Amino acid sequence: MGLFTIEFAAAGTPSLVMRYRQRRHDGIVARSLAAPVAGSTAGPMRAGFTLVELLVVIAIIGIMVALLLPAVQFAREAARQTNCRNHQHQIGVALHAYHNMHRSLPIGCLEWRFWGQPSTRKNLAWSAFLLPQMGEQALYDAIDFDYAFDHPRNAEAAAVVVESYLCPTEVPQGTNGRGEISYGGLFGERLIDRRPDDGVFLYEQRIRFRDCLDGLSNTMATGEDMVGPDSEWINGGNVFVQSHPINDDSAWVGDNEIRSLHPAGAMVLFLDGSVHLLNESLDEIVLGGMITRAGGEMIPADAW
Repeated sequence: MGLFTIEFAAAGTPSLVMRYRQRRHDGIVARSLAAPVAGSTAGPMRAGFTLVELLVVIAIIGIMVALLLPAVQFAREAARQTNCRNHQHQIGVALHAYHNMHRSLPIGCLEWRFWGQPSTRKNLAWSAFLLPQMGEQALYDAIDFDYAFDHPRNAEAAAVVVESYLCPTEVPQGTNGRGEISYGGLFGERLIDRRPDDGVFLYEQRIRFRDCLDGLSNTMATGEDMVGPDSEWINGGNVFVQSHPINDDSAWVGDNEIRSLHPAGAMVLFLDGSVHLLNESLDEIVLGGMITRAGGEMIPADAW
């Protein structure tokens, strides 16, 4: 009677013996899962990724990078173009301030020094005369305008980097120890005719707004001229004649061309202070018409 009572305590309720047997069975199963089988090299089971799952994750990451990288690069280029546009717009505002004060634009180059001419010729650039209007009065005062741009007396001032004169897409070369400029003054063009002095930054001559019969909004003042040997803000050699299409590979780097590192075009400043990104596929005749100050050319509405 006692044994029967222990084993079958109550209907529907497991007895002590049954519960003991269940606990013993559970313990054996747990130990068998945790310990390797005798003679087997298999260890305990561990959680982790399978090879297929790992490859899928790597593929997904690769796709995400491929999609996001161009977007990041596009955003960075857009920011660089905005900065470049702002720099040339600042030059445009400074040109108007200069004109209001002096009743003319700055001279393109003072005492232009042609190849082989004596080093006493100053060869000082418009961009040096524009410094006070660019917020660089102290730098302007440090220049001795009685001496040439490359005279030792001007070496310290000439070495200063003027950030507003540089396009953020370019890396300054610093080959001559002088601060560089990404924006050249337009002396003229040879795309329409062979007369090169039809721009607004000439040698030994000052141009006034009233001389620009094509209108300030149709007359180019400066253009991106990728940093080269003469692309220094104090050097009158940064004034150039446009003889090639935009970003043309056959032109000299840093001379005789509007050229930039922006994809498919270059930024240019017009005398009304507006800045435009001109496509490198722009027709040469239209480009030449934008550079002339009094050529009477019509600028097509789709040129922008």
